[in-house]
Amino acid sequence: MRNCARAVGSGFSRTLLVIVLAVAPDVSAQTSNAAKLLREAEGRESALRMAIDTRKAGSPATPLLERARTLIKAYEDISRLFPTSPYSDDALWHGGLLAADAFWEFGQADERTTALRLLKLVPARFPTSSLVKQVGPLVDRLNAARVVVEQTMPKQPTVMLKAIRREALPGAMRVTLELEGEAQTFPDDLVRQIRVGRQIGTRIRVVLDLTNAAPHTTYALYNPYRVVIDFAREAPAPVVAAPVPSEPKPNGAGGFSLSRQLGLGIGRIVIDPGHGGHDPGAMNDGLSEADLVLDVALRLEKLLQQHPGVQVVMTRRSNVFVPLEERTAIANREGADLFLSIHANASEDDRARGIETYFLNFAPNPAAEAIAARENAASARTMRQLPDIVKAIALNNKIDESRDFASLVQSAMMERLKRSNKNVKDLGVKQAPFMVLIGATMPSILAEISFLTNRQDATLLRGAAYRQVIAEALFNGVMRYQRSLKAATQTVASQ
Repeated sequence: MRNCARAVGSGFSRTLLVIVLAVAPDVSAQTSNAAKLLREAEGRESALRMAIDTRKAGSPATPLLERARTLIKAYEDISRLFPTSPYSDDALWHGGLLAADAFWEFGQADERTTALRLLKLVPARFPTSSLVKQVGPLVDRLNAARVVVEQTMPKQPTVMLKAIRREALPGAMRVTLELEGEAQTFPDDLVRQIRVGRQIGTRIRVVLDLTNAAPHTTYALYNPYRVVIDFAREAPAPVVAAPVPSEPKPNGAGGFSLSRQLGLGIGRIVIDPGHGGHDPGAMNDGLSEADLVLDVALRLEKLLQQHPGVQVVMTRRSNVFVPLEERTAIANREGADLFLSIHANASEDDRARGIETYFLNFAPNPAAEAIAARENAASARTMRQLPDIVKAIALNNKIDESRDFASLVQSAMMERLKRSNKNVKDLGVKQAPFMVLIGATMPSILAEISFLTNRQDATLLRGAAYRQVIAEALFNGVMRYQRSLKAATQTVASQ
């Protein structure tokens, strides 16, 4: 892909969530944060340009174009969020240049429009910028360019709509569109009834009429190809019958959540082995975090399955990539009572060791920020979603129960692992903005079971016996949390 700008620096993309925690109103803080964001965006751009340059002939261009559009928005957001930073004009220039190159590469008129808009903002907002001289020639080239859309973008293959199914789930209404093959999808706000009609040409329009606005999730499944839309609905209020008087145990905050008031237990738990597929996580001499935590998760599943009344749902059972956002969505769709994400820690200091357990909240220190940034690196979210992400964390109503869950898992881990590893360190219960926990409607935690980068810990982690010990420790933590909820014996009937 052609690049007529200054060389783009290297770097790895981190979560944009952590960055908002460091934003301060003073100019020096804005400059520091803008510089950091710009470097990260430039690193992502380098990877994108390499992917475009090495794209095989005939391969679909849409995924690369979408990546470019996301990155262009990120550049624009940097300039918008830090308007007084000396990097604001650079961000506009990078975004405009990338949009121009995307237009010449893919021939889409939208990119030409975006490029012209962003480039013209440079002299308008920053008339003394050194980039102003470079804007004029590029704008002239774009104005003179001939827009070719249909010929350059590969046409999406026509697929047949085979069936539409509607099914009532315990906490949602699911609509499934079964297709004969993969179809192009478009983000749009979407069931009183379902209407299907043929539009001009070979296009089929499916309309879902809702009785009222409802949160929904849309995702694709394969073999067979399906587009699934889940609409959330309010669960019926539980009916509490004749409680037996007893002294309930408060949570760590001294209060009583509804689950504690009702004495409810754990019926379904989602276990999330971190990373997977093209995202191996931390590495140590051939041992990947993704493989390690999957093995521990499967061992934990077997232990939980032996406990009557507990159903286990896994976010993955093999070395496949599952987006961070989808992992939480799985837990919500399945109506889980608990969400446990399992990870292995890493540090530049190979002497670092120990275990720690996190619940969702803003990071209170640089160490928590760094860990969240590493674990969130695979997130597909962009800066445009930053306000929604911050709001989701701030309004998280499961903090107290998640903190209790994390505390019980951490203590169980320490008690069990000390028998096999006398040098294990208790790093405690901490909070950080992990993307995989955002949006969970149940108590949710992320357990860092050991440091894969520590030589002694890595040696233990390679053995099946120590992995089984970790699984047993996690199981003990879950059971302790279960017992803490059942401290008040009550009979609950749901209808």
